[in-house]
Amino acid sequence: MLLSATRKGARLARLLATERIRSWGLPHETAALVIAEPATNAALHGRVPGRNFRLTLSVTNDRLRIEVRDPRVERLPTVRPRTEGDDPGESGHGLMLVEGLADRWGVAPQLIGKTVWAEPAL
Repeated sequence: MLLSATRKGARLARLLATERIRSWGLPHETAALVIAEPATNAALHGRVPGRNFRLTLSVTNDRLRIEVRDPRVERLPTVRPRTEGDDPGESGHGLMLVEGLADRWGVAPQLIGKTVWAEPAL
C-alpha cells in the first residue's frame, strides 16, 4: 500500500493493515501496535515533500512480516533506551515497543530510502 506521509496516512496504514491481517485469520492486536510505530516514523521523520511511504505485509511459513519503506536514508531509526527522568509522554521510545513485541526487526537501507521491517510473534 502506498500512503501519504502524514499523520492521517500513518493512522490509515494501521487501520488498513489491521483489517488485512484480520481477513487472513491472523491475530492482529500486536501487529497493529508494531505497524503504528514505523508508519508514524515514516510520516514524521522519513517524510520528503511530495513522496509517499509504502507498507507491505506478507506471511511466509506462519510468520507475518511488516515492512515500511520511506524515502529518507540519512535518518536510520535506533532504539533509544529509556533513562530515569524521561517524561513518559515524550516521543522517541516507540522502537522499544517494536523490539519488545517483534521476534525480529531491523532496518535495510535502499538505494533511495530505507525499509524498516518487523516480524511480530503470532
